[in-house]
Amino acid sequence: MPTAEIITIGTEILLGEIVDTNARFIARQLRDAGIDLYRKTTVGDNATRIATAIQQAMESSDIIITTGGLGPTIDDPTREAVALALETETEYRPELWEQIKARFERFGRIPTGNNKRQAYVPIGAIAVENPVGTAPAFISERDMCSIIALPGVPREMEYLLMNTVLPYLKERYSFTGIIKARIIHTAGIGESQIDEMITDLETLHNPTVGLAAHSGQVDVRITAKADTEPEADVLIKEIEIQLRRRLGDWIYGADEETLEKAALQALQKKGWRLTVVEAGLGGELIRRLASGSEDSDPSLNNIFLGGEVLADAPDSDELMSFVSAYRQTHKAEVCLGVAIQRGREKQNVHMVLITPEGAQKFSRPYGGPPGNTPRWALHHSLDVIRNL
Repeated sequence: MPTAEIITIGTEILLGEIVDTNARFIARQLRDAGIDLYRKTTVGDNATRIATAIQQAMESSDIIITTGGLGPTIDDPTREAVALALETETEYRPELWEQIKARFERFGRIPTGNNKRQAYVPIGAIAVENPVGTAPAFISERDMCSIIALPGVPREMEYLLMNTVLPYLKERYSFTGIIKARIIHTAGIGESQIDEMITDLETLHNPTVGLAAHSGQVDVRITAKADTEPEADVLIKEIEIQLRRRLGDWIYGADEETLEKAALQALQKKGWRLTVVEAGLGGELIRRLASGSEDSDPSLNNIFLGGEVLADAPDSDELMSFVSAYRQTHKAEVCLGVAIQRGREKQNVHMVLITPEGAQKFSRPYGGPPGNTPRWALHHSLDVIRNL
């Protein structure tokens, strides 16, 4: 099975000015194709540094995919960088220039002189026409290593990857099999607790099991390699059964299933409707519940009746008064109030819950980074509803 590395190119990515979504898309497509991804690297717009990154990748990977740096300006150095890494030069391809001019003509425009730079590729490279953009891609082969340079514009990169690159890779490397992943979502339990409960599963080689902690939520990832998707499903299912047996009700869903949907389904089972009052969460609890109620399941549409964002964070007694009044006004069976009170060293999350079965009032301290408090409070709030 071939191995791959992704190199995203762009100083704006390196400086955090834009988010690199290309690497995520490529990684998922490689995974689904059964290609092991060893590393992802980001390099600024510097030909020497890009060439060094490519040479290092060639030492351990069969497939190197770069994105970005194929534009017409001086700070688009990928063509020169690949040539430098391969100790060669770039060469002009008249057919690429004709493709570029034809592309501009379809938009009623005339290419400028610097667009001609895009008709150059490393000597001997396989030119890849770009029917959805002006920057041609190319593939340079060295022994059994393929260096694939794709545009940085996501729409163009995705089109070329799916329609040209993946078919090329399958033909050249004659690989079979897939890599499939399933994400099990948990709430109300910490990463270290889960780690203690499933340590033996985390040492497996196929499938592999790993943890990803978020504020107030932990995901367990199961990844299987197999010749066919049904075979991968069997491997994943065996581990998922063990995870569900050990983690029980801490699991609220898998893959695209959301915590807000699980919360609304819990209310639906009881025939209850919900309103919320929040302070310090920026309206995110209301947005998430509204999004969950717009799910493809129409039976959830009338569960969430809306909510209110308070300008100031009340204490728990004041919050109880707000919740009680809001519940009566909206004639809802359930009302949840959440308020973040910030201190110097930690934040307190006050919660009030009133249901037909009674009222509860409790506080939960959060000592993590202050910026994570709203997300932590959001997940705990949804988990409280889920466990009604």
